[in-house]
Amino acid sequence: MNKNINIIGIQMDLGAVRKGVDMGPSAIRHAGLLFNIKALGFNVKDMGDVVPAVTVDEGNPKLRYEKEINEANDRLFSLVDISYRTGNFPIILGGDHCIAAGSISASLNNHKNVGVIWMDAHGDFNDEKITPSGNMHGMPLSALCGLGPDSMVGSTDKRVNPKNVVIVGARSLDPEEKIKLKENGVNVFSISDVHTMGMAETMNQAIRIASEGTDGIHLSFDMDALDPSEAPGVGTPVPNGLTLREAFIACEMLSKSEKLIAIDLVETNPLLDEKNRTGILAKELILACLGSTNY
Repeated sequence: MNKNINIIGIQMDLGAVRKGVDMGPSAIRHAGLLFNIKALGFNVKDMGDVVPAVTVDEGNPKLRYEKEINEANDRLFSLVDISYRTGNFPIILGGDHCIAAGSISASLNNHKNVGVIWMDAHGDFNDEKITPSGNMHGMPLSALCGLGPDSMVGSTDKRVNPKNVVIVGARSLDPEEKIKLKENGVNVFSISDVHTMGMAETMNQAIRIASEGTDGIHLSFDMDALDPSEAPGVGTPVPNGLTLREAFIACEMLSKSEKLIAIDLVETNPLLDEKNRTGILAKELILACLGSTNY
């Protein structure tokens, strides 16, 4: 793995209803992220945070805060793009999951083809036509696959092939979203699949699918993929999630695959957390992706 790492934060909470997730980057940093990455033998530079514009006007109720979200994601795109172009490995700290539209767009801009592993309780495959809420953190994966909303991915004209996208841990999908996922060939391993197959086999298949014909894998990890008993500090908790061991197996296997090109770690909400438990866990999962082991 590239030994030169950039940390990029984005204090985004406009894509969701519950506030506090904008403090996620600080919570993960305060858990000792940079110190621990350096201890693994990496060179690490913190590029600071993107801070979205403050607004009270949500605009289009089907695309709430669209203008401010897209403007912030354009700035995130530029920082991640610089990270790639200067030979570094970007780690992006959110913020709600709409930030993936900016970070993965930058991965697409710097690689011929990109596979995506989306660890999440949700599909984030809605658009302005089928969204039940208008919250844009439920739309970035659809946008990245060229299936709307197009405004979220205006920084590049390249899109992810849905057949190289794998959602792991899904257990809260909207009815029309399920249809859209199936129609477009996205690979979904629900929590039931994980429990039936085991995480090791699930990740074997996920890595194979996301790697096929691509230059590497962009991991986008939403902390609500875990069970709320393990990660209480998230805005949209869903019962029956991944266990700690399953989450670490996934990250350890991705590290060993040597296919990772970037990591998003999103949806840590300190206001809902217990003594930064979720922020600390987020840090440990990042370290596992970078090769940290117990022996």
